[in-house]
Amino acid sequence: MHMIFYCTRRVVRDRGCDRQYKINMALVWNASKKHSDRERWVCIYPVYLNNKKTLAEGRKLAKNKCVENPTHQEIRDVLLAAGLKVGVENKLHPKERSKELLYRGRIRVQLKNDDGTPFHNDFPTRDSLLEHLGTTIPKLKTRQGKQSSSEQSTQLSASSSKKGKGKGRR
Repeated sequence: MHMIFYCTRRVVRDRGCDRQYKINMALVWNASKKHSDRERWVCIYPVYLNNKKTLAEGRKLAKNKCVENPTHQEIRDVLLAAGLKVGVENKLHPKERSKELLYRGRIRVQLKNDDGTPFHNDFPTRDSLLEHLGTTIPKLKTRQGKQSSSEQSTQLSASSSKKGKGKGRR
C-alpha cells in the first residue's frame, strides 16, 4: 500500500506559558479510498470560471471560455442536468478576497467510477468539465434574462442622452 504524505505546519500555544510550538501535521492520502467517496471527488470553485479574475487569482480557463461572475447554483444546475453526481459545500476559495455569498460555494463532482473508468464518457477530465461549464452557463435562462436587461439599460441610456439636445437657453 502506497501512502503519500503532505506536510503542513500548525502553530500551537502551550497552555502553561506564552510559547508557541510549530508542529508538523501529516495529512495522509489513503489508496484504499474509492472514487465514489466524496473525499475523492473533484472540487470546482466559481472562481475557476470567472472571466473577471486573472490566472494568479485562481481562474483555470482562457477568458474567452469563461463566464462573468458564475455562482455555485449555476454550476450545480449545469452539472445536474449533465447527469453527474454533485455535492455543494459552503467553502471559499483560498485566493478569494471577498467574503460575500456571491463568491462562496465549492462544488464536488464524481468524475470516476470505483474501477477508474470515467463516470460520464463526455467528461473524462476536470478540464473537459470546466470547458463544458464555460459553454453551458451562458445559455441558462437566468443568464439570458440578465443579458437582455443589461442590453435594455444600455439602450435606455443611449436614448436618454439624445433627449437633452436642443436649442438651449436664449
